[in-house]
Amino acid sequence: MAGFAPATVTEMRASVGRTLRAMKILARDRRIPRPLRWLAALALLPIPGPFDEAVLLLIAPVFLIFYRPHLRDAWRGV
Repeated sequence: MAGFAPATVTEMRASVGRTLRAMKILARDRRIPRPLRWLAALALLPIPGPFDEAVLLLIAPVFLIFYRPHLRDAWRGV
């Protein structure tokens, strides 16, 4: 593909770092119900096997549909 440059390790590390900082902000956001925050934290743990990915696939649409402004605030607050 013309004009496509693969991400460097530095860019990928910066992106992962920003995502983790945004998730930390979301985990402390009192506007999101506590059980949903606990499920999100569970999904971010490095649990072997497909369990954490399955939890993430279940809660990601909930966050995207009902908590999009909160996600946006966390991403901008990083």
